[in-house]
Amino acid sequence: MRVLALNCGSSSVKSALIDTALGRRVQELHVEVVAGADFQAAVAELLVTYRTSAPIEAVAHRVVHGGEKFVEPTRLDDAVLSEIEQLNHLAPLHNPPALAAIRRARSVLPDAPHFAVFDTAFHATLPDHAREYALPADVRQRFGIRRFGFHGINHSHVAQSVSAHLQIDVTKLRIISCHLGNGASVTAIEQGRSVDTSMGMTPLEGLVMGTRAGDVDPGVLLQLRRAGHLDADELDELLNKRSGLKGLAGTNDMREIERRASAGDQDCALAIAVYVHRIRKYIGAYAASMGGVDVIAFTAGVGEHSALIRRRCLERLEFIGALLDVTRNEAVKLTSDQPVAILNVSASKVQLLAVRADEELAIAQAAAAALS
Repeated sequence: MRVLALNCGSSSVKSALIDTALGRRVQELHVEVVAGADFQAAVAELLVTYRTSAPIEAVAHRVVHGGEKFVEPTRLDDAVLSEIEQLNHLAPLHNPPALAAIRRARSVLPDAPHFAVFDTAFHATLPDHAREYALPADVRQRFGIRRFGFHGINHSHVAQSVSAHLQIDVTKLRIISCHLGNGASVTAIEQGRSVDTSMGMTPLEGLVMGTRAGDVDPGVLLQLRRAGHLDADELDELLNKRSGLKGLAGTNDMREIERRASAGDQDCALAIAVYVHRIRKYIGAYAASMGGVDVIAFTAGVGEHSALIRRRCLERLEFIGALLDVTRNEAVKLTSDQPVAILNVSASKVQLLAVRADEELAIAQAAAAALS
């Protein structure tokens, strides 16, 4: 089946026409939407290009937040779109552009079935002890406060890719998936199910990210509110856009941070140290919570391309049987034909892998499966 996958960010659209039977791209396009531009117009222009090149049998849309209701790929109609729109406050940077793209795509391709695939859906299996915050029940229920998790489409893709590469049923594996991009999260996957993940109700919790702070003592926020006189919008802007690697090093480009650190920049050296410490801490925690780990996988922009970060993240993990092969780690070059690379020495008890992220392929295959 030929499925058009639309992966909308807050200012860009990644897209690919996927032959789901072969698991290969027929065509792909990427559109940057500059500030103030018409998002729907950009999507419409992209769709016209696809319409003139190949038949489209279905359209799959990545939607970041599905709330508690949407935990499976869902066929889209006006009623479903209205329900998704009610979740915009949970993902204000991502859900609205996705909805705009969906509406334009449905108008341009009215005869094709359209499906939404949700980033939060994979984490619907979180057990109560990993899902709930230690807040009073009436507060949690009144405001809908709970942990949702994100990057689920890619974490699920990583689990399936690892299973296929090792030729071991995913239900027999304990996997720690490290999605390290500008946004970053770690997920514990046991028997093919997400059992814990570093992001929470919003994408702010967890790892140090490109511009997000990750885990912060809530008392810091209270202090900034009271003594610093920051209101909610100012705190939002601080935590989402001016923190993380950017706050520590002045830039969120890991390549630049590595270059400056190697030249002696102490702020960049600190940024790397804080970044990898947080990742390593989560890896250790998830190995403990699952009673061990069979696979540690690195994926997304930094996870796939930075040998330094992979090496630093795996330091001092020999006690769980994770032994890195430095030469293999330095030689990683992932492609669509070689989407998985081995990082460990043969004596390692834990398989260490780099896995190519491919959200477009994942959502296309999910839509095709739902349609069939």
